[in-house]
Amino acid sequence: MGLPDAHLELEVAKAITEMGPTYGRRMIKGYLAMKGVHAAETRIGTVRRTMHQSYHEARRQGARNLNPIPFQAGYMGQKIHMDQNEKLAMFGVTHVLAIDGFSKKVVAHSTMPIKNNLAIYEDVFREQPMPAVLEYGIWDQVQVDHGKEFYLTLFIQELLTSHRHNQERRPYLQTSSTRNHIVEQIWPEVNSRVNYPLKTALLQLVDQEEIYLNISVVRYCVSNLTGQLCQIGLTGLVESWNAHRIPGKGVPNDLAGCGCPKKIPQELLPHSVDAADLYSQQLGSSLATHSTFGNQFAEQYSDISDLFSRAVNNDLAPYKQALLCLITTTQ
Repeated sequence: MGLPDAHLELEVAKAITEMGPTYGRRMIKGYLAMKGVHAAETRIGTVRRTMHQSYHEARRQGARNLNPIPFQAGYMGQKIHMDQNEKLAMFGVTHVLAIDGFSKKVVAHSTMPIKNNLAIYEDVFREQPMPAVLEYGIWDQVQVDHGKEFYLTLFIQELLTSHRHNQERRPYLQTSSTRNHIVEQIWPEVNSRVNYPLKTALLQLVDQEEIYLNISVVRYCVSNLTGQLCQIGLTGLVESWNAHRIPGKGVPNDLAGCGCPKKIPQELLPHSVDAADLYSQQLGSSLATHSTFGNQFAEQYSDISDLFSRAVNNDLAPYKQALLCLITTTQ
């Protein structure tokens, strides 16, 4: 027996309240699925149109900014795409994620104050917060842009070249960001569903001269709270993406199967500090090991997820008030 209409309406309404109006029927289905709630896309679409007509119209009129995909990986583990998003960089927030070229599954993601070699290697490539290589195995090829922040990751990938499934392929490939096609598909989703609502609030605070980014403690607080809210939004988006159906392809979680053909033991992947020391010894150059932004938050707000949910539903006041409260308390 299927989910009763009344129950489905409550679940869809809750999903929109938590994640904002830009989720369509497939992404809502993925979001509900990862919570154990299952319903057909057509039913979800009908409920969404009926309950939130204004949101539905806004989605219909919005342009989809997706790049063409000339290359298709043949299996999970053939290629992993890594990229960074700096739409909130001026506020001390940068996203980095890794996506498998075959399944389109986001296998790792992290939100950090500024892009950093050690943080990207440890938090995205190696193991945290969603394990990449330690969990899924080693990819035949890592594709990134020409940014210096990926140097440590590429260094370790090259050290492990003999452990790959297909050693005829180069261990990594550096191309322009516009040609890292798989990753470019998901950034418009991240921008509209996570970054832009928060950026709107921050720009309003700057324009109204309520915050001054040239003051260190203000930059610290802005980076801190905004980064935590972005991580909440990005985690929800990634879980929904991985559980949603891609037309003509399938569900990323299902397509990823058991991971890459080749698994490697943990001892082959040193922690970031040890990896950086090895990089210095072999290449004779050092990597930046710290960030200029802070990464803690005072305990005035016990559940900051509500700040994100309200911001993505165009209620910016609670987030702005919490940020100003944090700045005042820290000062």
